[in-house]
Amino acid sequence: MDLGLKGKNAIVLASSKGLGKSVAVALAQEGANVAICGRDKNTLEATKKELEKFASGRIISGTCNIMDAGDRRRFFEKVNAAFGVIDILVTNTGGPDAGSFGDFGLEDWKRFYESMFLSAVDFIQMVLPGMKDKAFGRILAITSVSVKQPVDNLISSNAVRTALLGLVKSLSNELAPLGITVNNIMPGYTMTDRLNQLLEGNPNVDKLKDSVPMKRFGKVEEFAAAAVFLLSERASYITGQSLAVDGGLIKGY
Repeated sequence: MDLGLKGKNAIVLASSKGLGKSVAVALAQEGANVAICGRDKNTLEATKKELEKFASGRIISGTCNIMDAGDRRRFFEKVNAAFGVIDILVTNTGGPDAGSFGDFGLEDWKRFYESMFLSAVDFIQMVLPGMKDKAFGRILAITSVSVKQPVDNLISSNAVRTALLGLVKSLSNELAPLGITVNNIMPGYTMTDRLNQLLEGNPNVDKLKDSVPMKRFGKVEEFAAAAVFLLSERASYITGQSLAVDGGLIKGY
């Protein structure tokens, strides 16, 4: 199936590694022009070189701390100058701080809000004018199963990412008549470096795996395949949805 992504201009946030990188890789494989960003220059450059080995479209990179409004604006302007109108935006953040309510003060919550919510709002505001002019756009938020089923010891994700879910649904209704889709994708336990760090030395790894109906953790390629379909021309009648890529982990409907 031709997903219609060749030549499309895409921004994938927090994409030097992990789930963001997996989506950037899949988009590049489909022939899209892909802009990646991250905070670590060396990791970012290594990822850029990796994508350039097989990409038929353009790959550009820029260091960007998505917590910083100035960094966000500079990165967007760099991509806009190189690509023109952005067709695809994938919002993403690094892994949230683990902990319970008593572990965090007000300043921590402001940081969580900036990272997991305001960074997405800011980039959406920047790409929307071009998408509206073109009457085409794909916006996809990478959140977590925590927006549907709270995860123990991840109260920051459980709370703030749920706000982003509300934004996705509301915005999808506003933009649907304009040819712009807005969706949410919810990864479960997926084998990234972040998950490996969390599981290292954890005696409950087998128990955690058993909590997934498929009895295994997901592969980043499986997550990226679902994400790229939602970003494609073939998903033109799918908007306002939250897709779980979790091996059946979420217990609700």
